[in-house]
Amino acid sequence: MEQEFTKYERARIIGARALQVAMNAPLLIKISEEDLEKINFDAIKIAEVELDSGALPISIKKPFPKNVGGALQKPKSAMLSDAQKEASAEDLEKEIAEDGEIMALANPEEEREEVEGPAEV
Repeated sequence: MEQEFTKYERARIIGARALQVAMNAPLLIKISEEDLEKINFDAIKIAEVELDSGALPISIKKPFPKNVGGALQKPKSAMLSDAQKEASAEDLEKEIAEDGEIMALANPEEEREEVEGPAEV
């Protein structure tokens, strides 16, 4: 059974094997001297030929997520009446207004003094 690899898995496998070949690891397939000269003794091309020929003893374990079972259910939310919705909106507006009062607007004259420093006479 031949395993299909994603492009990311292929890149990782070829890169790892090319590193091994570049560090003088023995080749796993017979490649003629002429073929090696055609590909300029490129470790990446050699690793790609080895992978495509099925000579690399490698497999990728792809675990599947655990099935928690059961169908997904829609979360139950409390049904609010129009009056309750209006009340919650009014509460939110009051909270925003109170927070806005805490954050007072800055006086532009005070800002200039902080940036420029105290004016000397």
